[in-house]
Amino acid sequence: MSSSNNQLPHNPGLLQQPKAVWAVFFASIIAFMGLGLVDPILPAISEQLDASQSQTTLLFTSYNAVMAIAMLITGTITSRIGMKKTLLLGIVIIAVFSALGGASNGIWQLVALRGGWGLGNALFVATALTAIVTLSNSGNAKAIILYEAAVGLGISVGPLIGGALGGISWRGPFYGVAVLMIIAFIGLSVLMPKEKRVVTETKKTSLLDPFRALKHRSLLVFGISAALYNFGFFTLLAYAPFVLGLDAHGLGFVFLAWGLLLAITSIFTAPKLQQRFGTVKSMCAMLILFGLLLFVMGIWTSTQWLLIAAVIAAGALLGNNNTLITTAVMNASPVERSTASAAYSFLRFIGGAIAPFLAGKLGEVFNPNVPFIVAGFFVLLSVVVIWSNTKHIKHVDEVESAH
Repeated sequence: MSSSNNQLPHNPGLLQQPKAVWAVFFASIIAFMGLGLVDPILPAISEQLDASQSQTTLLFTSYNAVMAIAMLITGTITSRIGMKKTLLLGIVIIAVFSALGGASNGIWQLVALRGGWGLGNALFVATALTAIVTLSNSGNAKAIILYEAAVGLGISVGPLIGGALGGISWRGPFYGVAVLMIIAFIGLSVLMPKEKRVVTETKKTSLLDPFRALKHRSLLVFGISAALYNFGFFTLLAYAPFVLGLDAHGLGFVFLAWGLLLAITSIFTAPKLQQRFGTVKSMCAMLILFGLLLFVMGIWTSTQWLLIAAVIAAGALLGNNNTLITTAVMNASPVERSTASAAYSFLRFIGGAIAPFLAGKLGEVFNPNVPFIVAGFFVLLSVVVIWSNTKHIKHVDEVESAH
């Protein structure tokens, strides 16, 4: 895989990418803004639409549930219309449903429209990872770091914009995403080339391929552990805004700091941890620390400064883990990348769909401490799943060291 350019004795560096990769990278940042954008406005939506906390957390549940199911069809769509058209279709759907969300007048209408947004995101997200890995000229590992960097930057900038626009009206962030997606559409249309080699080398996939892929024990293990880990991730994302006691601007800044740490660690520290200790050991360490951090949040839920510090610190653990687990999934099985991504994402987002509503319900039925304690147990359970299947997944480190 060495470069023909004499000035580059090794694989090209992380930043030496074709224009098409950068186009997908910037569009990915905008797409992932949608995840954290509604965070600062959750309390405002709850108050102004007269909705309970568990009803409001359904904005994450509908988004993730539709994403999980739609992930199963992304490979089929991509193999028929190509990566570029799939990405653009995803962007159009996100723009339409986020704009309609901004115009909605009831919580159930908004929850349904967030589901539509999730469909667009599924088409975009699964394809973006495949596109960056396929179009990149610097190998799997660096391409995945670039993708996770886009995820981290999008997640971190989202709450800041959400807080700024949400300070004016809770509708602002929804309209903001629609405008940003139009910009992403133009950028991708211009910069991403029409596919010739990519489409021809990709055989048409069927709807059953992701399920067949899960017969590979390694992929199934990572998928289940990601579903359990996402209980923690989305409890933090969807429920913490209700107990932090901050306004939209305050929440925007807390989740900006959280997202920046997520972005920085996903790019810089995750690869170092992976090289030093291996993917599986590093992943388990991050998950154990995250589980313990959720217990801290559950025990001292009423101590505002500690809760804020814990949310921000969690960003570092999540950033490392996201890159480690994505790298592992891409190297876990011999199936096509897009199929592996769809299968893994399906399981991962099922966890992300159940967790927000469960957290909201537990907080209402018991007290605000319980959602974090329960989430902590789910995260630690993901470590048990990984450790008890070590022999089925240890090969991911061997694959990665060969790249």
